[in-house]
Amino acid sequence: MSAFEPVLLRRAAVERGTELEVYERTGGYQALRKAIGALTPQQVMDEVSAANLRGRGGAGFPTGRKWSFLPKDAPLKYLAVNADESEPGTFNNRVLIDADPHLVIEGILLCCYAVGISEAYIYIRGENVQGARLLERAIAEARAKGYVGKRILRSGFSCQVHVFRGAGAYICGEETALLESIEGRRPQPRSRPPFPAVVGLFGKPTVINNVATLASVTDIVDRGADWFKSIGPATAPGTMLYCMSGHVRRPGVYERPMGTPLRELIEEHAGGIRDGKRLGFVIPGAAASTALVESEIDVAMDYDALREIGTELGAGGIIVMDESVCILKTLERFAKFFRHESCGKCVPCREGTVWQHRLLERLNTGLGGASDVATLKSISEQMNAKTLCALGSFAAAPQLGALRKFPEHFAAHAAGGCPLKVPAHA
Repeated sequence: MSAFEPVLLRRAAVERGTELEVYERTGGYQALRKAIGALTPQQVMDEVSAANLRGRGGAGFPTGRKWSFLPKDAPLKYLAVNADESEPGTFNNRVLIDADPHLVIEGILLCCYAVGISEAYIYIRGENVQGARLLERAIAEARAKGYVGKRILRSGFSCQVHVFRGAGAYICGEETALLESIEGRRPQPRSRPPFPAVVGLFGKPTVINNVATLASVTDIVDRGADWFKSIGPATAPGTMLYCMSGHVRRPGVYERPMGTPLRELIEEHAGGIRDGKRLGFVIPGAAASTALVESEIDVAMDYDALREIGTELGAGGIIVMDESVCILKTLERFAKFFRHESCGKCVPCREGTVWQHRLLERLNTGLGGASDVATLKSISEQMNAKTLCALGSFAAAPQLGALRKFPEHFAAHAAGGCPLKVPAHA
């Protein structure tokens, strides 16, 4: 295992690391002081762009480019911070908030300074009570020391930061549904265009970034783009918080350079498969990604490498299953989740998720047949890329990927059986 110094989680083991006094003593808010005292907003944006920071929420879009879409002459702009984190297998933002809330707040303030934003909303899942309280306490501490509020550090930059608690819906992770929720409406995706960069929160230009993305900004401003690019691949530099769950000996969140091989994450960091069993399959990007088999796990865990083999990194939620798990049972659980979480606005998603779940139930209880497999494939294809937001595609991806890679499993279920092990040649 190679030596590596944590970046985002470096205060995770520090006593009282969530408190402002400790954060300042360990270099906290120096990046904000540097930006306000020595850099123009455009220089901060240019540094983030030069670092090639890509959004850690799943899409991997370049952060600096996203910020640049907002009109410079708009008198009022907003930042919406996506801390909803509702997908099965993802919990890295929660760990980051619990470990270092001030790092997140400093990244928020730097984004607002660079883009010309005076008000930010942190949208956090309602069930995450501890995270919301930590953020609220940290914001109060920062406000008392002059880091949040009017004329920050006696400059002309002012910024208010609010915590907004959602009601616990997966669809609120979709950026326009998140905006609808903050505005007090039912969280459903908006038609686009116009895009949030032009007409976003309260009808004003809005940046939407996730927690880990903004936390990364702090060190980019403090240490420079060249330092950031020295970690991980050139196409997606920096570190990633990989969530390891399932049948591994040491589940948890592991911060490693972007592009760390999946095999290394499973075998070295998470301790390998538990109970002496062999690997069955791995879901590399939580519920919305295509499963990988043992012969594929030497892949680099970054956006581009995974897309080349037909799956996604997502937000870094890695779910590991041993050889005793049937892929169809896992797909049924995912289908049940997406059926429950669909907002119902789009017909392909609203009806498709119901049928996906029903068909997989039939196949898993021995009542299905070959026609059900064909119907599942047809419905998933009709859902893919045909909805207002990506939820339809998310629900379709694991089904279509498994139909392609595990045909023996589907054939066995259609014949009334259930293989207990993934075929070695899959």
